[in-house]
Amino acid sequence: MANSYFFTGFPGFICTSLIKRLIESEYDINYFYLLVLPSLKGKAENEINRITNEKKISPKKFILIEGDITKRNLGIGPELNEQLSKKITHVFHLAAIYDLAVPKRLAYDVNVTGTNQVNDWILNLHTIQRYIYFSTAYVSGTREGRIVETELEANQTFKNHYEQTKFEAEKLVRSVIDKVPTTIIRPGVVKGNSETGETVKFDGPYFMLNMFENLRFLPIIPYLGTGAAEGNFVPIDYILKATIYLGHSDIGVGKTYHLTDPSPYTMKEVYKMLMVQYLGKKPVGKIPVWLAKASLTIPGIRKRLKVEKEALDYFTCLTTYDCTQAQLDLEGSGIECPDFKETLESMTVFYEKHKNDVEKHIEIS
Repeated sequence: MANSYFFTGFPGFICTSLIKRLIESEYDINYFYLLVLPSLKGKAENEINRITNEKKISPKKFILIEGDITKRNLGIGPELNEQLSKKITHVFHLAAIYDLAVPKRLAYDVNVTGTNQVNDWILNLHTIQRYIYFSTAYVSGTREGRIVETELEANQTFKNHYEQTKFEAEKLVRSVIDKVPTTIIRPGVVKGNSETGETVKFDGPYFMLNMFENLRFLPIIPYLGTGAAEGNFVPIDYILKATIYLGHSDIGVGKTYHLTDPSPYTMKEVYKMLMVQYLGKKPVGKIPVWLAKASLTIPGIRKRLKVEKEALDYFTCLTTYDCTQAQLDLEGSGIECPDFKETLESMTVFYEKHKNDVEKHIEIS
């Protein structure tokens, strides 16, 4: 029996990439049902055209549904909902606000209220085989030490509204895990494709490249603090392969997975590797993270450097994300997380080529 997939978060990068990877996979596909905001319908249609041309697949496989995850029944009419309830086999819930500097109300509306509405909607699907929810490893907030995949609530505080609302959303998903076959995916910081370097958004580790690019005129660039924290940057292709595998295999039902780097480098090592690869020089000296963050409270400086001040919190949080369950369940699949060092060249080459593309940069307020 062919699968029918329902996605939230289209035409976002991860969602689009997942669909492309599914087309290349061994799974039989009936339809892709794509929930999109009315304001994104034109962009979504263009993306579908690109996918169908690139992957040589019939556009009839794609059905756009205008709606909104923050509304009851996702803003979908009753007649269509009745039809969908008898067809959908897999739901991938990716729609969220991922910005570290997101305002609290917006983050709550989309990440928490939206997920609650998706949960309620899924309970009415008669043919559902799997609910795959995209959380984040950073639901651990400010906790330090080793974090295992089975943990969630530990009286932690949070570095930003993104982390807190994803934590609240994951709690909601866990409340339906006994009612719907569910797989929770917790990626680390997602970066571009390990082979091509392709990404649509220069955030995460790219903030360091933004800074290096805008400070390259200086004779020396210092380290930021001790850099003892782990830099958990994971290429998108590993996330896609692992998600599709774990989201279809029976072994993934009822489990939460850290799709994080099993052998991460420290932030100091990542910082040095990126600077050497991109600028051809090493960091000299260091400045305290608190001082660097204080400078980024000045709008002119953070806009010039293209760095969100919230990103610096990840230089100081001494957390290790245990991904034992993910590694165990991926054994024999041939799916492995590439070493960060091996992805440096493709990452920096892509960045250099597209560094002036304003569409790829986060709007810094």
